[in-house]
Amino acid sequence: MKSIKFGLLGALLATMVQVANAGEVNAAVAANFTEPVKQIAELFQKETGHTVKLSFGSSGKFTSQIKEGAPFDVFLAADEKNPKLLEKEGLAVEGSRFVYALGKLVLWSAQPGLVDGKGYVLRKGNYNKIAYADPKLAPYGLAAKETLEDQGLWTVVQGKLVTGESITQTYQFAATGNAELAFIALSQITKDGKVTEGSWWVVPAHMYNPIKQAAVQLTAAKDKEATKAFLTYLKSEKAVAIIRNFGYELP
Repeated sequence: MKSIKFGLLGALLATMVQVANAGEVNAAVAANFTEPVKQIAELFQKETGHTVKLSFGSSGKFTSQIKEGAPFDVFLAADEKNPKLLEKEGLAVEGSRFVYALGKLVLWSAQPGLVDGKGYVLRKGNYNKIAYADPKLAPYGLAAKETLEDQGLWTVVQGKLVTGESITQTYQFAATGNAELAFIALSQITKDGKVTEGSWWVVPAHMYNPIKQAAVQLTAAKDKEATKAFLTYLKSEKAVAIIRNFGYELP
C-alpha cells in the first residue's frame, strides 16, 4: 500500500516539476503543414508540458512579419530560401535550420473523375478556372508555375488563373467550386496516408524545383529552451511518422 502511495506521490511530483518548467513556443507555420503540426504539437505538449501557439500563413508573408518584429520563436517554412534569408539578416539562429519535410505538389479537383492520373486535363482545357497560390509568397505556388511552364502551358492558362494568398485559400477556391482545378499540397487532401476526396494528379517531381521545407529558431525567441525542445521533437520518430502520414517525404 505504501509503495502505491509513494508511486502516486512520485508521479504527482514529476508532473508538478514539468508544469513548473513548462514554457511556450510561438510558431509561424506554412499553411500546407497545418494538420501535421497540430498533431505534432499536441503530442509535444503532452510529453513535455510546453505549450505551442500555432499561426498559419504563407512563408513569404511570415518572413515579412518577422522582419518587422513579429513575436515568433520558431519558423516552419515551406521552403529553404526564406529561413536562409532570415539567417543572413541575423533574425534566425545560425546552425538551427534543417529540412523537416519534402513537399509534394498535386493538381486537385473536388469533382471526382475530372482530373486524370497523367494531368492531361490541363491540356484539354475543359475548365474555366484553375487556382494556385501566389508564387511570390508561397513555394507551392512557385512550384505550380514551374509545372505549367514545364508543360508549355503558362501563357495558355493566363486567362483562367485564380491566385490565392496562401495554399489554404487556394484549396478553398477548389473546395467551394469557385475553381474547378487547383494546385495544392498533397498533405491538404491526405488523411491516414490516403487521398479520399475528389480527383487528383500527383505532379512528377522533375516538373518543379524540390520543395524543401525548412524549420529554424528565431533569434527573438523568448523561451529558447522550449523552442529548442520543439525543434528537436520535430525530428523525433513520432513526428516523422505523422509527417509521412500526410504524404510528405523526408530528406
